[in-house]
Amino acid sequence: MTSSTEGATPPDNLAPQQPSMPEVNKITAADISDSLRAGFSDFLARPVMSGFFGLFYAVFGLLFVWTLVWLGKIWMIIPAAVGFPLVAPFAAAGLYEMSRRLQTGESFGWFEILTVMAHQRKREMGWMAFVTLFIFWVWTYQIRLWLAIILQNASFSDFEGFLNIVFFTPEGWIFLAIGTCVGAFLSAVLFTVTVVAMPMLMDRETDFVTAMLTSVQVVRENPVVMLSWAAIISVTMLLSLVPAFLGLIFTLPILGHTTWHLYQRAVVPVES
Repeated sequence: MTSSTEGATPPDNLAPQQPSMPEVNKITAADISDSLRAGFSDFLARPVMSGFFGLFYAVFGLLFVWTLVWLGKIWMIIPAAVGFPLVAPFAAAGLYEMSRRLQTGESFGWFEILTVMAHQRKREMGWMAFVTLFIFWVWTYQIRLWLAIILQNASFSDFEGFLNIVFFTPEGWIFLAIGTCVGAFLSAVLFTVTVVAMPMLMDRETDFVTAMLTSVQVVRENPVVMLSWAAIISVTMLLSLVPAFLGLIFTLPILGHTTWHLYQRAVVPVES
């Protein structure tokens, strides 16, 4: 006789329901141009607030370079300046939230945006920051390694001397060639795993692994378009560093806002 307290026996093959991966779209060059226009429009809508994030990033860059000079790490200036844009996606978190609120018509001020940014430490964004900073650390470490191997007998007493050795000696050319190849590879890896992962973590409740896998899927489905976007970001950011990082006051916010709109075109939104 079956006890009345016994329930139905669950099937043996019952497995926990796994969260489904977000769907990604095919995008074109027109999506990049439309996203750029939308990003520029967001910048013009709140130029002071947007420019603040660019200014903060620029000031941090100047202080970073000054610290290297003060510590006598002259050889680190160029690698740091070139690798500095690697952490830009994380620095643009506040810009993603601004674009989201402008798009939905929500009112906001400094308090709302900074509160959302502070709240990210309790979510998955912190893990993405770790991934970003880890790759930046790998970048700086490999530069130091190649300096020791290739330019081991060189003396860097000042920045001008470092430039002369790197740009006007055969050893310096080898160092530049290897450093460029390794840097391009690391930049490609970081771009692939973060290009839509950062705005995605700001937009929806998901884990950072899913966000990174979605980002990889977007790049895999749209290699030419995303490669073009990577090239636009790289060239723009590097040119912005030339006038003492000041170009970042304008370019970083515009690129950040644009990234949000491109993410929305590349990843299918959550059904409400």
